[in-house]
Amino acid sequence: MTLRHFLHVTDLTADELAEVLALADAPIDSLGRPLAGLGAALIFEKPSNRTRQSMEMAVVQLGGHPVYTRGEEVGFDVRETVEDVTRIMAGYHGLLAARVFDHGIVQRMADVSAVPVVNMLSDRSHPLQALADVLTMVHEFGSLRDRNVAYVGDFNNVARSLAQACVLLGAHVQLGCPPGYDASEAELFEINSLGTGTVNQTSDPLVATKGVDAVHTDTWTSMGQEAEKAKRREVFGSYQVNAGLMAGAAPGAIFMHCMPAYRDFEVAADVIDGPQSRVFAQGHNRMHAARALLAFVMGARR
Repeated sequence: MTLRHFLHVTDLTADELAEVLALADAPIDSLGRPLAGLGAALIFEKPSNRTRQSMEMAVVQLGGHPVYTRGEEVGFDVRETVEDVTRIMAGYHGLLAARVFDHGIVQRMADVSAVPVVNMLSDRSHPLQALADVLTMVHEFGSLRDRNVAYVGDFNNVARSLAQACVLLGAHVQLGCPPGYDASEAELFEINSLGTGTVNQTSDPLVATKGVDAVHTDTWTSMGQEAEKAKRREVFGSYQVNAGLMAGAAPGAIFMHCMPAYRDFEVAADVIDGPQSRVFAQGHNRMHAARALLAFVMGARR
């Protein structure tokens, strides 16, 4: 079996992404037990609710044994080098997964690992979240081809991975980001080259969300950015997803948020708790998407 890592959404082709989404909806028994008798090392430099719960359950559903490990227990480049930790753990487990501050750590892991490495989040990418995001929208719309998707807020790891997945599946993405917190022209060009979808950018959230089928946002201040909290609240104050913003979206548009969410900051409480919200289905799909991705990198196919 060819060794497959999953550090970015773009480690999958468009056809492979569609395959993973199909596996997410397949009966668990049809996936076999590709992790039977194997461990899965889940390393968390950053704390997590959805990622830990969904990944542990995904490993169990595939027959494996998840081993949760806190960042300080391995001490990347403090107690041991990333490479030493990886080589040792690869001798114990069928796959390794890490949730880290610096994307370079998961890349270094993949460079030396003899088993698949999965990025559970880095400062650069959140690919497992993107799988759950597009899975949720596929359940809602049947297909993402030629659907219109907006992301409002900071062009961060979540926005990047979401845009990549949407373009691969043929959706058109509108980013609504403040100047200085937006995507570079080079990155927009790169994402636009991925598939049949497109990505465009504006600093006006009303323009970004006009007529779209789904509106996404994320917290204004991610882990590691706490020192910027006051400044970010000022910069992003006019980027809240509220009833007025949702009113400009298409009839039947849905609201999505990767969570944790801060009500009445990046999203109004009546939106996230209202009938257009799909955040809990989106959160539950983290497990189904993770199970499908792990099965895929371990060789399962429909």
